[in-house]
Amino acid sequence: MNILLLEDDLILSSEISKFLEQKNTVCTKVYSGDQFVDQFKKDNYDVFLLDINVPNGNGLDICSMIRKEDVLVPILMISAYGELSDKMDAYNRYADDYLVKPFHFDELWMKINSLLRRTSKEEPSDVIRIEDLVINKPQRKVTRSGKEITLTLKEFQLLVFLAEAEGKIVSKQEITEQVWEHNFNTNTNTVEVYINFLRKKIDKDFSTKLIHTRSGFGYYMSSI
Repeated sequence: MNILLLEDDLILSSEISKFLEQKNTVCTKVYSGDQFVDQFKKDNYDVFLLDINVPNGNGLDICSMIRKEDVLVPILMISAYGELSDKMDAYNRYADDYLVKPFHFDELWMKINSLLRRTSKEEPSDVIRIEDLVINKPQRKVTRSGKEITLTLKEFQLLVFLAEAEGKIVSKQEITEQVWEHNFNTNTNTVEVYINFLRKKIDKDFSTKLIHTRSGFGYYMSSI
């Protein structure tokens, strides 16, 4: 297990690292926000442990940065801030759990293992990535270049159907069968209208277009 720890208290950081290494993990220590960003780019990590109040950065901002890159990696906040509002701020940044200082190291280990078990149960197909587009199916959340995109339920269902085709062209008939379940006449332009809705939200503000039309055949998603 590879863990990246952001903690500016040198003594506590050393104690946490020593404890985790006794559990046969690799724990890399950083002490500031800028050090974390540099180290984050150098390796792949299984868990992130983040203090909130650190030099040259903030653990909550770091949490948001991680989520733009990876929606699944477990993030555990460790902080002396124990008010409900503090925890809500962390969860609103998509942290997975929160541990208030001081804490027992055994509780830290318990939380880490709990997060790893939870993550291991998630199927890779629950999250779809195309270029810089990330579709989180369980959360019904869509982001592109880290920016969240708000979709209606039907827009989301259509996007997922196109994305799961993995570049294969899907016809208007296939879309009506799978997304609308024959709830309208295929001679109408409903599919075209919703494709345009998606293009405005997914592609309009980006140079790389992901939603494409093959005239006479249908639609597909590709970054090429």
